[in-house]
Amino acid sequence: MGLYRIDLHNHSSLSPCAEDDLSPFLLAIQAKEKGIDFLGLSDHNSTANLKAFAEACRIVDLVPFFGIEVTTIEEVHVLVSFEHLDPALAFGSWVDEHLPWYPNNEKLFGRQLVYDEEGDQTTEVGRMLALATTLSFEEVIGKALSEGALAIPAHIDRGSNGVLSNLGFLPELPYSAIEVVRPGSEFAKLGYPVLTASDAHRFEEVGIRSCMMELSDRSAGALIAALNGRRCGEHTKRG
Repeated sequence: MGLYRIDLHNHSSLSPCAEDDLSPFLLAIQAKEKGIDFLGLSDHNSTANLKAFAEACRIVDLVPFFGIEVTTIEEVHVLVSFEHLDPALAFGSWVDEHLPWYPNNEKLFGRQLVYDEEGDQTTEVGRMLALATTLSFEEVIGKALSEGALAIPAHIDRGSNGVLSNLGFLPELPYSAIEVVRPGSEFAKLGYPVLTASDAHRFEEVGIRSCMMELSDRSAGALIAALNGRRCGEHTKRG
């Protein structure tokens, strides 16, 4: 058994409003410096930087989680995170099919930059990623769980784009965990593992929030098993 630092919610230069120089490589390097063991990349409505992220985590020896932060039709943010790269890319393609096409407004949202596995910026996404998809909250949760991913409502205690602020309640679904900005006893009572994460969009935000978990070993499988083991009550039965 060991105690590990986990930060599953971060962005790269691909995400709207993220800094242009926050490449997957700089994200991984900074996370390593901050003592992170398990690192997730979850750009808004896109998985285009996950291949570069995989290589970056391999180089600096981090356990990667390959994610995407989906904006549902209710404008709720949901983290969907995979142990392996290929299913994450496939899920990203599914989300892409349900994202309305509008040109990106660089002046408002900034550039959306894609990096290759050599660490070079190769292209720029021209469509606006800062939009709601046509997918419902329950549809995203259900699809994620059916594909073997972690399904985590993001920053549920935030005043915008959280499930509590936008829906007014937390539907009883078998989430892998819930993410909060400020942990409290009211969230622990909901019966799900409670995570905190940086939600970094800038270099200096990497590692500002994380959580510690005791795991059987330093592997993605161990983290997934621990989260599954911490779910309780009807949520586990339904899962």
